Amino acid sequence: MVGRVSSKSLTLPILNNVLVSAEKNFLNLAATDLEIGINWWTLSKTETEGKITIPSHLLLNFINLLPNKKINLQTDNNNLSIECESYKTKIKGLSADEFPIIPKINNADYISFDCALFCKSLGQIVDIPVPSTTRPEISGVYFLFQKDLVMMVATDSFRLGEKKIFLKNDSPLKKDYALIIPQKTAKELINVFGEKEGKIKVCFSPNQIMFESQMAETDHPQIQFVSRLIEGEYPNYQEIIPKKYTTQIILDKNEFSNQIKSASLFAGRTNEIKIKTNSSKELVISSQNQEIGDYQSAVPAKISGDNAEVAFNHRFLADGLTNIKSSEIIFELNSDSGPGVLKPVGDQTYLYVVMPIKAS
Repeated sequence: MVGRVSSKSLTLPILNNVLVSAEKNFLNLAATDLEIGINWWTLSKTETEGKITIPSHLLLNFINLLPNKKINLQTDNNNLSIECESYKTKIKGLSADEFPIIPKINNADYISFDCALFCKSLGQIVDIPVPSTTRPEISGVYFLFQKDLVMMVATDSFRLGEKKIFLKNDSPLKKDYALIIPQKTAKELINVFGEKEGKIKVCFSPNQIMFESQMAETDHPQIQFVSRLIEGEYPNYQEIIPKKYTTQIILDKNEFSNQIKSASLFAGRTNEIKIKTNSSKELVISSQNQEIGDYQSAVPAKISGDNAEVAFNHRFLADGLTNIKSSEIIFELNSDSGPGVLKPVGDQTYLYVVMPIKAS
């Protein structure tokens, strides 16, 4: 878990290491790449307190080979001796004094909610952002934390995902927090906390955020995950989400997804496929490639509003459908130049906005 965060740095070799600390009643492992820092604790019998840093890759590979038995750790200068039944090794490390300090956040103002739900929700939008040097604020995930709501938003200018978590119990938050975390942080949060049960606690500071889970055996933290924030103001994404539509389509998600995949085989370099309505019962999906051929099929659907013919990037449509969990979806269109909106039927917590490919 902590090895994922340790950096492969040539200029700062200490970042390749994990900090191993023997504390009273606990063993602590820590790693950082100077943007993300993680602390992990487990209960242990500590005879003498101390700390050392060890190359994370080497330590991980060796530990993975050991039987699931009691393990003894002991330092001698800058060496770590490890014994587990018949396995014995001595690994050369670096002084713990050289290891960067992982920021500690005063958790006076915090919010907590279900850990599994948070990671599952974040997973619905985490792949949308792309790195941007000109607009770094949209290369991360926007969060709005309120007493009764957690909002997550991501965009790459061509599509946008919004996910809401409604909180049943009022949190002790003293104010709202709007912030942007790097995409790498968001993905690592899912990797670290995705299988955890219980609550995740979020603590705030002006330029850092901390996510924390507790041990089952005691009220001591098991994991503390700290990340820097992206500076800047997130765009007013609410302006992008259409407030009304000209055409509404309700259809089976899996059938629609399969037809998009079929049409994608005949799409051109712009990944263009066309969505067309010409009755109240069928949605026509087509694509054309001058080099290999063309494709057209019809999907049963409930259609209301105006007839429409709109072109979309098939990859963006497929990504949006993948993150919808319901069996039926709502697809709202706004003429041939306005954004389309994908929503699950029966779920108001998620929406996906996708821009059309405009005719040249």
